[in-house]
Amino acid sequence: MKPEKLHGVFPYLVSPIDDLGKVKDEVLARLCDDLIGAGVHGLTPLGSTGEFAYLSRAQKRRVVEVVIEAAAGRVPVVAGVASTTTADAVDQAREWERLGCDGILAVLEAYFPVGDDGVYAYFRAIGEAVSAPVVLYTNPSFQRSDLSVPVIERLSHVPNIRYIKDASVNTGRLLSIISRVEGRMQVFAASSHIPACVMLIGGVGWMAGPACVAPRASVELYELCRRGDWQAAMDRQRPLWALNQAFARHNLAACIKGGLELQGYAVGAPLPPQAPLSAEGVEDVRRALTAIGAL
Repeated sequence: MKPEKLHGVFPYLVSPIDDLGKVKDEVLARLCDDLIGAGVHGLTPLGSTGEFAYLSRAQKRRVVEVVIEAAAGRVPVVAGVASTTTADAVDQAREWERLGCDGILAVLEAYFPVGDDGVYAYFRAIGEAVSAPVVLYTNPSFQRSDLSVPVIERLSHVPNIRYIKDASVNTGRLLSIISRVEGRMQVFAASSHIPACVMLIGGVGWMAGPACVAPRASVELYELCRRGDWQAAMDRQRPLWALNQAFARHNLAACIKGGLELQGYAVGAPLPPQAPLSAEGVEDVRRALTAIGAL
């Protein structure tokens, strides 16, 4: 599937890994199939919830392969690329595209800070290396070098850099981005934003881990926003936001994996040295999922 435009709900998939370091193919494939059955508009492996920073190249490749095979062309697959070096990021992007990905989610990892020109060159190189649409991913809480609004505007002129997922907590920044890129780039919300509010100001959907455990409610919210039924959308948004708040209090990957375990998916715990979800966290997630009918 080579979609003309990306939009809607893209769950950030977990990466289920067994004790020997092998990807749990059947668990991941089942999750993908169930999410598609729930109506999601795409799948995103190797995002933050996918623990990309903790996986080997071979594990990443297998995750991407399993998701593409499970999707079977029914929805677009937008796979994460993250590296500290431009050459490696370009190599990953080309490999994921060869495997059959429909888009690339581009992340910059950094040990030493990188200036604006270096950030621009990194993402431009990824965009120019592939024909698939590229989604920029900025998460200032975890990144040493962020994408500034001026750099985002510059990157909006690279033809296939067509989307950005912004995981700041500043919704005003999203409106600034939408204004500055003048339609050349579309905005996806993250779990740090209120999706209905992002849709109201011109967003096209959200890419987020919570959609893994609440796909039906997320899709319902998206459809209400698309219809402009904002009162009904906010009625649906409030209990979903309580789920986001539970994730904000605990490790994100641990929360999503813990929630999926409660739903019967043997995805396991986050990869060490991350800690598994605490007993308190399990109860927080259980209450939030119960409140939206996801358990």
